Amino acid sequence: MQDNALYQAFINWAGGNAWIFQVFVVVFLVLLFNLALRMALQRLQGKLQGTENPWDDAFVGALQRPLNLVVWIIGIAFAAEIVYAETEATIFMAIGSIRDVGVIACIAWFLQRLIKQVQVNLVQRSKGQEQPLDQTTVDAIGKLVSASIMITAVLVVLQTLGFSISGVLAFGGIGGIAIGFAAKDLLANFFGGLMIYLDRPFAVGDWIRSPDRDIEGTVEYIGWRLTRIRSFDKRPIYIPNGIFSTIAVVNPSRMSHRRIKETIGIRYDDIDRMQAITDAVKAMLREHPEIDDSQTLMVNFNSFALSSVDFFIYTFTHTTNWVHFHEIKQDVLLKISDIIAQHGAEIAFPTSTVHVPDPLQLTGGPGSGSPLAAGA
Repeated sequence: MQDNALYQAFINWAGGNAWIFQVFVVVFLVLLFNLALRMALQRLQGKLQGTENPWDDAFVGALQRPLNLVVWIIGIAFAAEIVYAETEATIFMAIGSIRDVGVIACIAWFLQRLIKQVQVNLVQRSKGQEQPLDQTTVDAIGKLVSASIMITAVLVVLQTLGFSISGVLAFGGIGGIAIGFAAKDLLANFFGGLMIYLDRPFAVGDWIRSPDRDIEGTVEYIGWRLTRIRSFDKRPIYIPNGIFSTIAVVNPSRMSHRRIKETIGIRYDDIDRMQAITDAVKAMLREHPEIDDSQTLMVNFNSFALSSVDFFIYTFTHTTNWVHFHEIKQDVLLKISDIIAQHGAEIAFPTSTVHVPDPLQLTGGPGSGSPLAAGA
């Protein structure tokens, strides 16, 4: 009899609290489905990574986390509706709106992840091609699409919550004027960044400098508000993009050649060997494999200096690599030194000649009326 009473009490409790069991079942099924979904997507992504299509594995990789979150949002919302049907608590009345906003946010999150992953895939797969994609252009397009997605998501959320989109847009048009005056520097930087993306005076990885400002280094990042440059002493320089519309920018990374321009002096005693030396140096430069003789190449007697007669060399190397250029320049200068030595001449160094007059000329010679000559 006692066992029957306990069983009947449990049945009575379960009948009045069946919603708790339902919530437990919903949460358990959501957890189980989420686990199975995650395993299936990971296995599918592993198979798609070996394909040449940059979209398929990017799509699956971007879908995993947002889709798992959507499953939890829908499952928890369903469980909350069960609780609301039983308790009629006011707090659960907003479940529908929260669920819709959460799903919209997950869709926007998925699209943002998809864009970033596609950017990475496109750039990596184009590196082995003859004309790889420009990183700066890809970033610019990605940021424009991302901004469009975020604006659209916000408008859809407002519409879902019952706000009038037309009223929001009208308010934005009126408020935009005030914001434009208050944030003119921010807008200048934004449009400055847009011009960098469109005109592409430099890209990430380029070495740039400005003769107007103390700016020189390698471009690391180009954002909508500022650009980060790493100077050669490894210090970061943060420059608002609006600055680039008012200064000149030199991009040495895009030079076609590097120039060797040097002046070399030999002794005045060797001036008769100048013509032979310059001719030999010019021939050496024309035969040098690292010198581009299709560019301007000059070797000429230049000037009469204080302690030397000077000739200059003016030529261009094939390479633009900074380290390799200095190796070539060193080789050229050493060859010039050998040519000067082969012609019996010497490279001049600063000297001074002191002319000491004859003492007899100072005294007027023996027998003159000079006091020195008379022994005075």
